Amino acid sequence: MPSAEEREILTPTSVLARLARIPVSPWHVRARLIIGIATFFDGFDVLTISFALPAFAQSWGMTPGQIGLVISSAFFGQLIGALCAGWAAERFGRLPVVTAAIASYALMSIACAQAWNPASLVAFRFVQGLGLGAEVPIATTYVNEIAPAQVRGQFYVFYELIFVLGLLGAALGGAIIVPRLGWQAMFYIGSLPLLLAFVLLRLLPESPRWLLSRGRISAADAVVREIEDAVTASGRALPPPQAHVTVPLQEKARVAELFRGIYRRRTWCVWAMWFCCFSTTYGLTSWLPTLYKTVFHLSLAQSLNFGLITQFVGIAGSTLLALLVDRVGRKPLLTIGFFAGGVALLSLFFTGVATAMTLLILVSIGSFFMSAVAIGINLYTPELYPTRIRALGNSIGGAWQRVAAGIGPNVVAGLLGTYGLRSVFVYFGLLALAGGAITLMFATETRGRTLEELSP
Repeated sequence: MPSAEEREILTPTSVLARLARIPVSPWHVRARLIIGIATFFDGFDVLTISFALPAFAQSWGMTPGQIGLVISSAFFGQLIGALCAGWAAERFGRLPVVTAAIASYALMSIACAQAWNPASLVAFRFVQGLGLGAEVPIATTYVNEIAPAQVRGQFYVFYELIFVLGLLGAALGGAIIVPRLGWQAMFYIGSLPLLLAFVLLRLLPESPRWLLSRGRISAADAVVREIEDAVTASGRALPPPQAHVTVPLQEKARVAELFRGIYRRRTWCVWAMWFCCFSTTYGLTSWLPTLYKTVFHLSLAQSLNFGLITQFVGIAGSTLLALLVDRVGRKPLLTIGFFAGGVALLSLFFTGVATAMTLLILVSIGSFFMSAVAIGINLYTPELYPTRIRALGNSIGGAWQRVAAGIGPNVVAGLLGTYGLRSVFVYFGLLALAGGAITLMFATETRGRTLEELSP
């Protein structure tokens, strides 16, 4: 428990110094789990369309262009949601924005289950995307702001693995539920986080770093005291606070600051990383079950099971990243992931895609590395900016994920119709290799440093 002297000195510097010295505690694990519930269903809803699509695409007589539009509509909604969420989170706080986003995408999941044709599903998925796009970058910002610097990478990546488990949940649900109960059941399951939206603000406090950036020192002190009390109640001693750089006050988040000083290079680099990574991952995973069914004429159940295998392999890659990220560092792991994933995907062009098994093996190898890259970028981006623009920088960076995710499925549709299946893997393989080159040349290492040290 902090001493009386520590509590009497109530300045932004003192409160931040006390926050920085706190080790990982049951409080942190609980907060990560609560936010993780929303993140699980975010992942579930993102991938639901991939595993529901083979079931309704044939019955609705959909063309490749219509399929690409249904897949990408949510991503274009996510683009708008991500851009708006950044400003809202800087002004109103992290948790209110996350809560509103959860309620939005959960309600629209019910609407998607009621879709009666491709056009209605496109409309509902677009609106649902607004909430999905808003939730992800602000939740990741919140988790980064409460995580201790020494283990921030591992702490965050284990949180982000919950998102991956949501993807796996969608894959499992698709393989088990869709053939038995129909594709609508997947969207009804995706509406469950609506229950969390009613209680989230009571379960968690606002980010103390955001409170300090808004001049609310007493409120930030109360949150830090809550965490300190949780640590001491678990029987652990608190180390003495050390002098620390405080969070400067700024009434308004400014986009221009993303392109000034040290942040200019960081911004351009991470935007390119987002685009290269998620053009590849979403373009492939969204189409994979449909490719198995339409190109290789596998059964619906087998197509969904092959997609499930790829998700399992992706989880293995993400878990390896969690174990290594605070030891090896962000930049080396991201660089290796991009290059290795790109080589695996390009191999499909050189070896040919003669069988579904060849596609499964090489895409799964690519997924092993690219899934780790996807989680690593989500960890890395909030570390690059100060509190006053962290949510804004993270949400705009994440907006490039939505642009890439919206483009990727449509690129697959265009390449399939014009040049054939092998051309798809040339495109995605080269994108991954470009991401590796950009990361190697321009990325900044952030391992083991506090957010304030990284971004004055």
